[in-house]
Amino acid sequence: MTTSIISCSSSDEKNKTNYPKTFANTELEYKSGLGDILKIAKSYFTTERLNPTPTFDLPVQAITAEQLTEEQEDVIYRLGHSSIAMKIDGQLILTDPVFSDRASPVQWAGPKRFHQTPISLDDLPNIDVVMISHDHYDHLDKATVKQLADRVGVFLAPLKVGQIMINWGIPKEKVVELEWWQSYTVNNVEYVLTPTQHFSGRGLTDRDGTLWGSWVINGQTNKVFFSGDSGYFSGFKEIGDKYGPFDFTMIETGAYNTLWADIHMFPEQSVQAHIDLQGKVMMPIHNSTFDLAMHDWNEPMQQAMELSEQRGVTMVSPEIGQRLEINNPLPLQTWWNR
Repeated sequence: MTTSIISCSSSDEKNKTNYPKTFANTELEYKSGLGDILKIAKSYFTTERLNPTPTFDLPVQAITAEQLTEEQEDVIYRLGHSSIAMKIDGQLILTDPVFSDRASPVQWAGPKRFHQTPISLDDLPNIDVVMISHDHYDHLDKATVKQLADRVGVFLAPLKVGQIMINWGIPKEKVVELEWWQSYTVNNVEYVLTPTQHFSGRGLTDRDGTLWGSWVINGQTNKVFFSGDSGYFSGFKEIGDKYGPFDFTMIETGAYNTLWADIHMFPEQSVQAHIDLQGKVMMPIHNSTFDLAMHDWNEPMQQAMELSEQRGVTMVSPEIGQRLEINNPLPLQTWWNR
C-alpha cells in the first residue's frame, strides 16, 4: 500500500505535554458515581423487555476483499454497531472496527454480538485509513486493532487514544492524534475530528483521560459525517454550519436511556442531529449488534424510521454487509421486523 499523508494543521508542532490530564465537554460536565452505577444495574435487572435480543437470524450479506478493493463508487458497508467500511475517492476507510465476539475487556463475559461480521478480519484487504471515535470497548477493540496493524496506512484518533494503540504495539508512525476541529489529509481526502458530548475511559481509574469525537470526511465528490457517540447538543449545528451540508450522515441511534441521557441520544434527537448537520441521507448506527441498554434491540431502527418519515428525513437501513452507494441510496427496508 502506498499512502501519502499530509497534515493540514499544526498539531505536530505542539508540545503534547501541554494537553490536559483529563478532557471535558463543551456544554456540561458529565459525572457518574457509585449511586448511578447501582441505579443502572438495578434497571438492567428489573426492566421488562419483549425483545432484548433478536429471535431470528439477522440478515447479513457477505463481503469479499475483491469487492472492497475493486469498488469504484463512493459506497458504504455497515459491518455492525458503529463499524463501517466505506470507499471514498478510492480510499478504503474503516470506522471504529470491532470484530471481536464481545464488546468487553474480556471475551468470556460482556455484551455478545447478535450476528457475524460480513467479512472476517483475515479476509480484509489493505486499508487506507482507520478512524477511531473514542476509547470505549464497543468502539476501540484491542484484538481487532492489533490484527489490522500491518494492513492499515494510518490510524486517526482523538488525543491520547492513539497512545493506547501505540502501547499495544501499533507503529508510532502509523498513528495520528487530533484535537477537536483539527484536520488531517490523506491523498486529498480531508478528515476532521469534531466535538461530541460524551466521556471516555476503559477502566476504573482513567475516566476522561482521552478525548472523544466525531469525524467529518471531506472527499472530492461527497462529504460524510460519522457521529461516534454523543448526547444531543448544539455542536451538531455548529458542525453543520461549518462543514455541511453532508451527503451522508451516520448517526448514533441506540443504547439510550434516561439514566444517561446526556451522553447518548434518543431516536428523536438523532434525527434532529441529522437535520442540524444539514444531512441529505441518514443511516442510524450504534444498534442491532450488541445489547447495551434496556430498550428492545430493534426499537432504535423502528423509531428512527417513524420519526424520519414524520420529519421528512431520507433514512436508509441497509442490511449488515449490504452495498450502499452514497449517491444512489437504497429504499428503506425493515429487516429488523420478522
